Amino acid sequence: MAPRSPWMTDDLDDLRSMVRKFMDKSVAPNVDKYIEQHHVDRDLWNQAGELGLLCMSIPEEYGGGGGTFAHESVLIEEQARIGDSSWGVTLHNGIIAHYLLAYGSEEQKQTWLPRMASGDVVGAIAMTEPGTGSDLQSITTKAIRDGDEYVIDGSKTFITNGSQADLIIVVVKTDTSEGAKGISLVLVEGDRDGFRRGRVLDKIGQRGQDTSELFFDGVRVPTSNLLGAEEGQGFIQLMQQLPQERLIIAVASIAGMEAAIDHTLRYTKERQAFGRPVFGFQNTKFKLAEAATETRIGRVFVDDCIVKHLDGALDIPTVAMAKWWTTDRAMTVLDECMQLFGGYGYMSEYPVGRMWADARVQKIYAGTNEIMKEIIARSL
Repeated sequence: MAPRSPWMTDDLDDLRSMVRKFMDKSVAPNVDKYIEQHHVDRDLWNQAGELGLLCMSIPEEYGGGGGTFAHESVLIEEQARIGDSSWGVTLHNGIIAHYLLAYGSEEQKQTWLPRMASGDVVGAIAMTEPGTGSDLQSITTKAIRDGDEYVIDGSKTFITNGSQADLIIVVVKTDTSEGAKGISLVLVEGDRDGFRRGRVLDKIGQRGQDTSELFFDGVRVPTSNLLGAEEGQGFIQLMQQLPQERLIIAVASIAGMEAAIDHTLRYTKERQAFGRPVFGFQNTKFKLAEAATETRIGRVFVDDCIVKHLDGALDIPTVAMAKWWTTDRAMTVLDECMQLFGGYGYMSEYPVGRMWADARVQKIYAGTNEIMKEIIARSL
C-alpha cells in the first residue's frame, strides 16, 4: 500500500470519503450505460454540484468551494480508482473554471462560475482543429470584429464535454495576419445562432466521454465575451493554464496505475492455473513487483509536483516531465496487468482492459509526449 501523500490533510481525508461514496453510488454503477450512450447523464452534474464537488478550487465568492488543487486531486484520483473516463469533471473543474477565474472580467466570473459550481452550466474548451493539433499557432477559426460583436467562423474537433457544454472557451484568431500574437479566447454560449455540434466521435477508448466536433458558422457574440482585457492574449493564457492541465493528467495516470495493480493483485490471487493461484508463479510476482515499483516512483514524483503546485513553485519543464513519464509508464504497467489477466484482460467487462484503452490517449492530449520532451529539452 502506498504511503499517504504529503499534501493530504484530515479535511481532505473526509473529502475523499465523501467523493468515494459518490463515485461508488452514482458513477460506478452507470459506467456501462455511459459508454453505451457516449455521454454521462446530464443530472450527474447537478448531483455533484449539490454535494459541492464542482469548482472546489474556486473561491467561495464565486460559488466555489474555496479549496485548492489538492481538493481537485482527490476527485481525480477517486474517479480513476473506479475506472471512469466518461465524466469530464476534471476539465470542467480544473481547467475551464480556472480560465474564467484567471482572465475573466468580474461580470464573466459572477455570471458563469456559480452556475458551473451548481452543475447548471457545463464547460468545455475548443482548441484543436481538424488540421491543427499541438500546433496551436496555426489555427484557422477566426473571430472578426463587427461593431460591438465578434463573428466567429471555423470548426473544432476532439472537444471534451462537447455535446453537453453550455459554455465553450473557443481559441480563435482575432488577427489572422499574426501567429501566436493573433490568438484570443472568446466565450461562446451553447445556444448561439450558427453554433452547431457535430457527431460524438467514435474512439477506441474513453467511449463514454462525449468528445465532439463543433462548428461555428457566422456565430455572433458580444465583444464583452472576450476572455481578458485585450485581444491577442490567448496564446499566453493557454501557456499559463496548460501546466495545471498536464498535472491533472499525471495525477490521473498514477491513480489509474495504482487501481490497475489493485485489480490485478486480487485477480491473480484468486485465479487458479496449474493447481495454484496465478500469483504463485515467479513471473507474476516479478511483473507485479516491477509495476508496483514504477508506480511508487511515479507517485512520489507526482506528489512532489502537487506540493510544488500548491506553493506556486511548479515550473513548466517539471510538469512536462511528469506528464510524459507518467502517461508513458501507465501504458507499460497497464499492459503488464492486462497480460496477467490472460484472455479476460481483453474483455471489456473487466476493468483492466478498459483502463488500458482509456489511458492511451493521455500520451496525446494536452500536448503530445513528443511536445513534452521538446519543452524539457529547451530547459536543459
